[in-house]
Amino acid sequence: MTKVNRFLATEDDTLALGRTLAPLLEPGMVLHLRGDLGAGKTTLARGILHGLGHKGRVKSPTYTLVEPYQFSRLYLYHFDFYRFLDPEELANSGFREYFNPESVCLVEWPEKAPELPAADLDISMRPDGEGRAIVISAHTEAGRRCLDKLKD
Repeated sequence: MTKVNRFLATEDDTLALGRTLAPLLEPGMVLHLRGDLGAGKTTLARGILHGLGHKGRVKSPTYTLVEPYQFSRLYLYHFDFYRFLDPEELANSGFREYFNPESVCLVEWPEKAPELPAADLDISMRPDGEGRAIVISAHTEAGRRCLDKLKD
């Protein structure tokens, strides 16, 4: 498994990492974003979306569960399963169709929906002093290509 460890001192550093990751993502990828409340998951997602060219506001899909975005080269779905109480909710939600070869799926709180497709990239974030520590692990060939480019 390929891993990248980073320390992000500020929110701007988290946004910058997201903007750097954005052009490296390939259609069909699934990213699991892990960390406690306030760890920076939505901030990283905001950086990715801005890096793909989204100009509008990026809000956490905590209540809507998913926010769809369309770009010229891909569809991106930003999920937040924090409010899932029952693992069966994913099966009943109709969200499975979003996980397809044409889409990138960013998933906050993937542990709340254990039947999710496997992650290409698993991103764990935790507070570290005034900043946050982040570990990005690649679990597929697409994830490894992404991390190899991120390291360069």
